[in-house]
Amino acid sequence: MNTSSPKWFKFVAVLALLWNLLGCFAFVSDLRIEPGDVAKLPEAERALYAARPFWAEAATAFAVIGGALGCLGLLLGKQWAYFLLLASLAGILAQDFGLFVLANGAGLAGPVAVVLQIVVLLVGIGLVLLSLKGMARGWLT
Repeated sequence: MNTSSPKWFKFVAVLALLWNLLGCFAFVSDLRIEPGDVAKLPEAERALYAARPFWAEAATAFAVIGGALGCLGLLLGKQWAYFLLLASLAGILAQDFGLFVLANGAGLAGPVAVVLQIVVLLVGIGLVLLSLKGMARGWLT
């Protein structure tokens, strides 16, 4: 049964899409940073750039692109949004593991980066739960 989703659901999906598009922009900006620009960063940030593994950057791509496409799926009322948002969450977890466990990002980037990544993780979890609710209520088909 396809039930029209409530306005709050669509509003949250639009906000989440904008959030993830911002993440896509940040990711592309990060990919385009020149070595000279990295050299101008504070020592801790330079060390973080040098320490992060390539696969953690790839995980970031999964996180932001999957999140943006998943939010688009929410707006379109499609169940496949769940799978993309789940892939996005997996990307967030892999990115955080690479950044904070393997590269000691918490020590290098400081508490603000940790808090930001916690917010990113909570939003990712929330979007997966939102898509599950949408499927259970018949808002996603």
